[in-house]
Parts: sequence; structure tokens; C-alpha cells
Amino acid sequence: MTAIFPGGWRMTSSETVLDIRAEQIAGVPERPSRAFVAVVDLLDGLSRSWLWTTLAHQDLKLRYRGSVLGPFWQTITTAVMIGSMGFIYAKLFHTPLQNYLPLLTTGLVFWQFTSGMITEGCGTFYTVQNIIQQVKLPFSLHAYRLVYRNLLILLHNIVIVPIVLMIFPHPVIWSRLLELGPGLGLILLNGIWVSIFLGMISARFRDVPPIVASIVQVVFFITPIFWPADGLGNHRWLAEFNPIYAAIDVMRAPLLGQPTEPYSWLVLIVVTVLGCAASFTLFARLRTRIAFWV
Repeated sequence: MTAIFPGGWRMTSSETVLDIRAEQIAGVPERPSRAFVAVVDLLDGLSRSWLWTTLAHQDLKLRYRGSVLGPFWQTITTAVMIGSMGFIYAKLFHTPLQNYLPLLTTGLVFWQFTSGMITEGCGTFYTVQNIIQQVKLPFSLHAYRLVYRNLLILLHNIVIVPIVLMIFPHPVIWSRLLELGPGLGLILLNGIWVSIFLGMISARFRDVPPIVASIVQVVFFITPIFWPADGLGNHRWLAEFNPIYAAIDVMRAPLLGQPTEPYSWLVLIVVTVLGCAASFTLFARLRTRIAFWV
């Protein structure tokens, strides 16, 4: 005996319902892959730029609520640190102040930018748990918000750089300033994958943020930020293959009219590609668990 069901498929008396494909019974389309859903999340979050830019501005307003100078307090703090360290370390390293202070200024400003995205990246998701648990939004939106917030802080601190360069001028090749665009773009892209990667791990394991903060402090002293890479002598390769130094070097060298380290662009591009691939793989696999971890 053969039974005919709506849709045109047949089932004989020797078959059971379990023998029939679920798609034929329910007519449900095939479920999209995890990678496809992750890509949709990233693009959907990027398309809502009006939202994550507004939230980033609100973060800074709340952080400096009641303050007259607002984010410029961070600029003043950075300027005081540069002034204090500049005069002392120029003597320690036996370097003329007119050469050392621009090196320190550009290095410290871009270090604060990169390290800020790393340390704050640990809290990408669990610091906004109320939003995640109450409002359905792309998870990537919170990473874009964090990176843009740090970009705003960089724009406040960057005003120190031209002031120092006017006091201690360096021969700048103006055409090389065009390198700042691609360099900043790669750093921002790294900030996004770092925020997503560390954000997911930190949401699951809350011991990760203090560990990352401790590592960042150590990296500050072993990276040529306030000391020249030439001081390593034959071990200069330790600095050249440091991804943090590569990120700082591609931004600092054009401003100081100095040649970029031979491997800085290569290291930065390789780290960007590998980091994006690893972060995307983890994001596609664990994206649905974030709401439960926070």
C-alpha cells in the first residue's frame, strides 16, 4: 500500500516516518552554516555604524561626566608623562633631547592606543552584559564600539605630536605621511579581531583580563617605545619581529622622517591575517554561547 502526501512524496507500508527526510516533511530550508552566520553578524554590526559611534561617544561622556576638560584630561596626563620621562630618559640614554622627545611622544601615544584596545578588549562582551541579554544586536557591534572609542581617545592625544614636532622639528618627507592611512587601517583591523577574540575568552574565563593586563605591562618595557631599538645591538631582531613594535613603527617612522624597519609591514600584515582567521574561526564556533557566558 502506498500513501500519497501533500508535496508529491510517497511512503509505502514498509517505510516509517523516520525514513522520510526531515526537509520533505517540514519543508524547512537547510540551516545556514556557522561561518555564514558569523559573516552576517560582522556585516550587520558594521552597517549599524550610527549606533556604535553613538554608544562610543556616550561612553566617553559618561566616563568624564561632570568634568570640565573631559577626555582632554587624558591628553594632559600623557603630556605630563612625556615631559617627565623625556628629560630624565634622554639623560639616561645619552640622547639629545631634540631627538629623544619626538621618539618618546609618538611611541607613547600610539602605544596607549594599541594597548588600550588590548586591555579593554577583554571586556568587549561581559561589560555590556545588560545590553546583550536584553537587546538583540550583532555581537560584533560591541567590538566596533570599543575600537572606535579608543580611536576617539587617540584623536585627543595625537594633538601632542605636532606640538612636539614644531618645538623639535624633524625633516619629514610629506609623501610618506600617506603611509599613515594603511598603517592605521591595519591597526584598527587588529583591534577588532583582538576585541572579539579576547572578549569571548574573557567572557568564559574571568581570570584572563588580569593576566592580559600583566602581560601588557611587561610588553611595555620590552618594546622599543621609550628606548631606541638600536640599543639591542645584535639582538635587534627581537624588536623587529615584535608585532606591537611593528604597529608603532609604521605610524612613528613617517612622522619622524625615518625609514620604517625592514620587517614592520610584513609582520603587521601577517599578524593581521592570522589573527583575523583565528578570531573568525572562534567567533563562528562560539558566537551562540556568548550570551550565556556573560
